[in-house]
Amino acid sequence: MSKPGDDGEAVSPSTQVTQAGRRAEWTGIPGQPGGVVNPPVWRASTILYDDVAHLRAARGNSHERWYYGRRGTPTHWALADALTEMEPGAAGTMLFPSGVAAISCALMAVLKPGDQLLMVDSVYDPSRACCDKVLKPMGIETVYYDPMIGGAIADLMTERTRAIFMESPGSLTFEVQDVPAIVAAAKARDVVTLIDNTWATPLLFPAHSHGVDISILACTKYITGHSDVMLGSVTASAALFPRIEQTARLFGQICGADDAWLALRGLRTLAVRLKQHQESALSVARWLAARPEVGAVLHPALPSCPGHAQWARDFAGSSGLFSFTLKGADDAARARFIDALRHFGIGYSWGGFESLALPVDPQLCRSATIWPATDPLIRLHIGLEDSQDLIADLEQAFLRL
Repeated sequence: MSKPGDDGEAVSPSTQVTQAGRRAEWTGIPGQPGGVVNPPVWRASTILYDDVAHLRAARGNSHERWYYGRRGTPTHWALADALTEMEPGAAGTMLFPSGVAAISCALMAVLKPGDQLLMVDSVYDPSRACCDKVLKPMGIETVYYDPMIGGAIADLMTERTRAIFMESPGSLTFEVQDVPAIVAAAKARDVVTLIDNTWATPLLFPAHSHGVDISILACTKYITGHSDVMLGSVTASAALFPRIEQTARLFGQICGADDAWLALRGLRTLAVRLKQHQESALSVARWLAARPEVGAVLHPALPSCPGHAQWARDFAGSSGLFSFTLKGADDAARARFIDALRHFGIGYSWGGFESLALPVDPQLCRSATIWPATDPLIRLHIGLEDSQDLIADLEQAFLRL
């Protein structure tokens, strides 16, 4: 997908990601012509005003304006501006200290006591925890639904349904949802749609172009890309951005200027990193699919993955995260396999330059569907190492089984 440039010329997402958020007001040098390539790091708590009149004027119009450090600095605004530009149709972006903070705040912005939320059953476990431990005591009901439900989600809606939350693909089992069908059903009932779009980023799946109202990223992962920042973002439509902004401010949500700057720097290489993640992950996934020790490979770009047809229709590519099962193995064998890996770290998160392996048990965090596999599941993040080295590492680990 291309986006018009300032002169009306269409530019590719790869070009856009290098240029977004570099407005003159973020990069210009006061009192001099020209500017810098990267917006500088503005760290601030107190903002000083020339007089009381200017202080009072700032209070009433403080979005992307100096007011107080909790409202952000040009470093924050440059990153938020860039993320908004990557989502054609979106009106604005708010930044948060983590992906979980972004998800929680987005839900709080669109729900109130008495409302009902439809939440995908394959959702990231902390998102489920927010529903069960925060929203439920507030009188907000969560109904979990099958990730493959598609347009039939209309059958679950009631007069109290106010929002539908999607995560596509799911970050453990990688079902790709029929987002356009769910969005169409939601719009027919004036229901807000939200999506955790961390796996694809707007580069591979511009959610707002597919009609989604609110897109959420754990920028900790691919946006930053170097495993050294905790950061989240919420990008919303014109109708909903004021609610996101107000809720974030009321909860005092802000990230550090240094973290925003690191994420903005990481953003510049997102396109080339995702291409390498995709190429290497597909090489590893296809190799695993041919191994006799592997039962199933859950990678959205492979025809065997649930929702592959939706991925082929809606996505511009794939990233580096997928799962596979060990055929006929048990948990002890899975642990031996992971422990034997030399080029894969053992740890949570993903999206950085390093490869990771993690034992996951999706049956422990489902309530509307049953995870059908009995074989143990391993989630891999394929980093930027040589894929042949990773394959050789996996091959020697299979010998430990």
